[in-house]
Amino acid sequence: MTILLLTLIILLAVFALFSSDLLHGVVAMSAISLSCAILFYILEAPDVAITEAAVGAGVSTVIFVWALRHSQRKEDRHE
Repeated sequence: MTILLLTLIILLAVFALFSSDLLHGVVAMSAISLSCAILFYILEAPDVAITEAAVGAGVSTVIFVWALRHSQRKEDRHE
């Protein structure tokens, strides 16, 4: 199970890195945090898992989506 989660984390990181849409990258990073939280729980660190899930997958995702919503995309500009 640990190898599967580590592989998933690597694949999601590569997807987030090469994604052309920023929102897809943010969702992938949120999934990375959630996968790390599950991995921490499996490794018997429940306090770290709860913190990673709350801060990594929760608060960070909300902040990134808020920042994306308040920014302009290149294709939206008419120059």
